Order: sequence, then C-alpha cells, then structure tokens
Amino acid sequence: MPPLDAALVATLVRTQFPRWAALPVRPVAEGGMNNHSFRLGTDMLVRLPSAARYVAQVAKEQAWLPRLAPRLPLPIPHPLALGQPGEGFPFPWSIYGWIEGETARPDRITDPLRLARDLAGFLHSLQRLEAMGGPPAGAHNFHRGGSLAVYDAETRAAIADLGAEIDGAAATTMWEAALASRHAAPPVWIHGDVAAGNLLLRQGRLCAVIDFGNMAIGDPACDLVPAWTMFDAAARGAFREALPHPPACWARARGWALWKALITWRAPGPPGASARQVMAALRAEREAGYTS
Repeated sequence: MPPLDAALVATLVRTQFPRWAALPVRPVAEGGMNNHSFRLGTDMLVRLPSAARYVAQVAKEQAWLPRLAPRLPLPIPHPLALGQPGEGFPFPWSIYGWIEGETARPDRITDPLRLARDLAGFLHSLQRLEAMGGPPAGAHNFHRGGSLAVYDAETRAAIADLGAEIDGAAATTMWEAALASRHAAPPVWIHGDVAAGNLLLRQGRLCAVIDFGNMAIGDPACDLVPAWTMFDAAARGAFREALPHPPACWARARGWALWKALITWRAPGPPGASARQVMAALRAEREAGYTS
C-alpha cells in the first residue's frame, strides 16, 4: 500500500468525486488510531481505515448513522459519500460532514460534573433507541457489547505478567465479579468506544459524539467505562446517577475498564499513564466500598 498522505487522498477524491476535486486536503491533527482522517475543504472529513480489521466499520457507519442521527440529542457523524479502493489504497472509505469541536482532553474539560451528566444523557438516549435489526456485537467491533469472557485468557495473563506491579488478587476478584454477571435485559445500541478522543467539546461543553466504528447492539456496560477513564470521584457519581443501570452492569463496566488498563499498563506515554490512573480509580472505589 502506498503512503497514505494528503496527496493520495486528494487523488482519491479527484478521481471518484470530481465535484470536490478543487478542495484542499490536509491531515487532521487528532485523527485517531483506527482511521486516517483528513479535512476536505472546510465542511467535510475524509476517513480511511488504517488496517483491514477496521474495514467492516465503513459500511456499518454508512448504513446506520443516518438512521440514528435524527433521534439523538447531539450531532453524530453524517456520511456524505462512500469511496472505493483505488490508487493503491485497498479499502473502502468515507466522506463525512465536518463537525466543529475539540476532543475532550482533560485540560479542555472545564466542568467535569456537567460533562458527566451530558454524556450520560446522550448514552441514555442512544440506549433507548429501537435496536431491532442492528448489528450484534462480535468480531466487527472487537466484541464491545458482547461477553467479557472473550478477553478472559488475555486478562488473566496480564495480571500474572504484571506481578507485584499491581494488586493481582484484587484485580482477579474484580474480573471474576464481572465475568459472573450477565446482561439479562434486551440488547441496546452501544457506541463501543466512548473515549475522550471521540467526544467533541465546544466552549467546554459536549457538542458531538464521533467515531461509531465499534457500534453494535448488546450489553451497555462497555459504554460506562468513562466513569473511570475520564471522571474523578464526584463526576463518576454524577455519571452513574444519571444512567439507570443495575449494580451488575456496573460490575461488568469495571471489568471492561480493568481489561483495558491491564493490557496497556506498560504502554509508553499517555496510554500507560492513563492505565495507571484507571487502576488507581478502581482501587479507590473498591476500598471505599462500591456504591453500585
């Protein structure tokens, strides 16, 4: 595959969508990992899968985002065109409308309590939508919304490998509690990757939710992970209070947060630092006694 840069993207656009051929193309600074993102003119965004394992997400977003968008309280990506492989690039790709905003980095969050409530409100609305016909959780979205048992061997191996770096006994107890719980209610729509990079802020307020590549219908527990990855204790409480889920669902949510923290614990830079913060939050919550 040739290097994926602005020149190649401009060629793809020019050959497949000549009406936009004159528009400038430039990389997006905070474009994410699963896709390469480029600004097209001032009003559009080009997203191209970074690997074959993300290709299934293209058609899924094209099919479902237009159906979900009118029924949600905040903007989500709006597909404008579907691109085909070409010019040496082997995957389908998409053009979306541009949504103005900044990713929800900690230094941009001015009111964590308000953000927690706003995000909970969006997720509550998403989870209440009619889920019939939606794609069930599975390999296409890395089993988000599915069973945590898929990651059981990986999680236990990480606990063993980290040894004295973590409280292995406590991590195992938390993991087994998550595995013992089951989602008994009907499946709901999930985003699948509710992370700071997929939340947009404008003047400090949540203004949009993006990157629905891991969307599916299933167990909402995986979408509760921001309770520990983004929020302090007070905001976590507000987030939990605004989402009407039973304690068992929060136990599974802790399992999702724990799994991700364990497998990124030794990652360099921000991922490793974030993993240690998540583990500290989970430990503090356990020591204080779970509230749900």
